[in-house]
Amino acid sequence: MNIRKNLLVWLTILHVALLAPLALASSGPAEAEAEPEKGPHRGRMLRDGEFAVELSIFEIGVPPEFRVWVTHEGKAVAPKDVKLNVKLTRLGNVVDDINFYAQGAFLRGDMEIYEPHSFQVSVFASYQGKRFKWHYDNFEGRTTIETAVAEAMEIQTGIAGGATLHQTIPLYGKLFYPPGASRTVTARFNGVITKSHITLGDSVKKGQVLYTVESNESLRPYQVTAPMKGRLTAVFAYEGEQANGQPLLEITDTSTLAAQLQVFPKDYAKVAIGAPVTLSVSGSDETLSGEVTYLAPGITDNQARTLWVSIQNVPESLTAGSFAKGLVEVATIDVELAVKKTGLQGFRDFTVVYAKVGEEYEVRMLELGREDDTWIEVLGGLEPGTEYVTENSYILKADIEKSGASHDH
Repeated sequence: MNIRKNLLVWLTILHVALLAPLALASSGPAEAEAEPEKGPHRGRMLRDGEFAVELSIFEIGVPPEFRVWVTHEGKAVAPKDVKLNVKLTRLGNVVDDINFYAQGAFLRGDMEIYEPHSFQVSVFASYQGKRFKWHYDNFEGRTTIETAVAEAMEIQTGIAGGATLHQTIPLYGKLFYPPGASRTVTARFNGVITKSHITLGDSVKKGQVLYTVESNESLRPYQVTAPMKGRLTAVFAYEGEQANGQPLLEITDTSTLAAQLQVFPKDYAKVAIGAPVTLSVSGSDETLSGEVTYLAPGITDNQARTLWVSIQNVPESLTAGSFAKGLVEVATIDVELAVKKTGLQGFRDFTVVYAKVGEEYEVRMLELGREDDTWIEVLGGLEPGTEYVTENSYILKADIEKSGASHDH
């Protein structure tokens, strides 16, 4: 495992090292282009001779939209005299076609500029019979990682779609042997135990001979046999002793463990008989499954109610008295769109996943809903069928933060 981790670290360093010269080259002679000219409205200035367009993303009190101010020879141009169109080409060749209409002293775009604000921008304007056009990249939250490098870094992806959420609550308690798991054995007739065929802790089968007893009445020997399979958990009588109706031993079926878990008042109403339960036991790596079979009507001194959980396929290594944690399912919800929580990262003020198109990765700002331990519902910001990063997304976050891509308003 350490070798694998070291390899991943080395590959990450190598990836950064390979990209560094490109980053330096782009920030050298073109340093002036790294920070585009801003206009009086904090928008990007686009110039062609004496004709200039200031393109700004405005989002105060409204969803993000384009607003444009136009000047010619340094003087404001009436918005109605300019025809303007902007095309935004997003990752995956999705094109937003935006037209403009005059409003007051500016031109206003006719559609929302939804997140992420990451696209190739093409601006087309016409004024006094002349046509103008500009093209530039406005990328944020985007990076490129070669397939071989992504595979070596174990960057895994999945397809966004529907999921079933299994909401659970954690409960704590102990394992125990349920009623009927233990039985005591007595002799049919009074007499002397002449032979003991077992010792404490032995495993026995149903019908196996446990004792030989000589009857006090007939003076003939008879055998005491096991009424069930299990393990000898207590021995009360030995050779030479009288078997006069008292218990001789106890047999416990150790394959039928259950759990007693404590439910506190705020969760009383959430737990139902038959609810699935996943159990983990202290000192064991085993994950067990079962269901709620009984909810005690009374409460304990700490105001908890006790529920019983039957356990399926009990390993021989487990025993009564072990501490247990149970995740009890309290709701099952089908949602139309969900992503794995392991893919979530923070970006600006958003929670995001990274969409993958070819060898390019880009943030998708999510509106989130209900969740369970594995999945979280997506209410907006991601299209169904999108391939997104599910594992090791932190590598992409680090790569994007290193590049320092800005949010151009």
